[in-house]
Amino acid sequence: MAYNPGMELDMGWVNGAVVDLPAVNRRAATLLTKRTVKKSWQAAWLLRAVTCIDLTTLSGDDTVTNVQRLCFKACNPIRQDLLDAMGMGDYGITVGAVCVYSARVKDAVQSLKQAGGAAIPIASVATGFPAGQVPFETRLKEISMAIGLGATEIDIVISRDLALSGDWGKVYEEIKACKAACGENVHLKTILGTGDLGTLTNVYKASLVAMMAGSDFIKTSTGKEGVNATMPVGLTMVRAIREYFHKTGFKVGFKPAGGIRTAKDSCAWLALMKEELGDEWMRADLFRIGASSLLTDIERQLYHFVTGRYAAAHQLPM
Repeated sequence: MAYNPGMELDMGWVNGAVVDLPAVNRRAATLLTKRTVKKSWQAAWLLRAVTCIDLTTLSGDDTVTNVQRLCFKACNPIRQDLLDAMGMGDYGITVGAVCVYSARVKDAVQSLKQAGGAAIPIASVATGFPAGQVPFETRLKEISMAIGLGATEIDIVISRDLALSGDWGKVYEEIKACKAACGENVHLKTILGTGDLGTLTNVYKASLVAMMAGSDFIKTSTGKEGVNATMPVGLTMVRAIREYFHKTGFKVGFKPAGGIRTAKDSCAWLALMKEELGDEWMRADLFRIGASSLLTDIERQLYHFVTGRYAAAHQLPM
């Protein structure tokens, strides 16, 4: 995964950001209606989407068994007979990472070792996920705890109250402190909580500030807001990533999360990355999809591609 060292906060750049909402909506609509892939190309795109999934369980009733099941599926996301039929059986396809609460990181480390997927990254949500309404010192301690247990990626949430009040300097300082807590070997993914930010201009500004503070990825949402990953929000964020890259030369990844449940959705998000940022941003080191149920639909579509019929639910267990 690319490492973003960040830069000094440039308030002139942040304050100068303006988003044209009608233009964004028009552009986003083309990605959902005019950009499609079919047949073998669609199967290839779906396999690529699998490798970019952060397979997630973030429920109040998570148990050791849930995490074991998640990790086994992360190592074996698509049935072997389907991969063999597509000529992909020897490619070692896995998901991009597993994502769990910090209290379940130790379980994930052990489960991935048992399942033969020790190389799969473990992402842990931290900093008072999903609301972030805990003291900042506690948030930093949670980051350190998750890393100590074996997390290799940390997903933090910004203080939305600071963003809504326009205190971008404080947002920058908090993210920068989280980056320092991660060090250079653990990647930082910053969740903007876009459904709470009110306007696309705020989304763009939050994206810039997060990248300036050193975020290696910017992520749309926690999946717990009323509105999560939408195409206009995604377009706004990837345009910010593109501008940041052009001005600094540093590559930052993108992660939509929340509400992405179908194979068709995953292809639309891949199309966004291809058209706005290029092929390099269609790989797991710069693109992730936060999802729990998406993988089931992708496997179902691949089953149809191979066999010509749709599988019953029990044939593709999660």
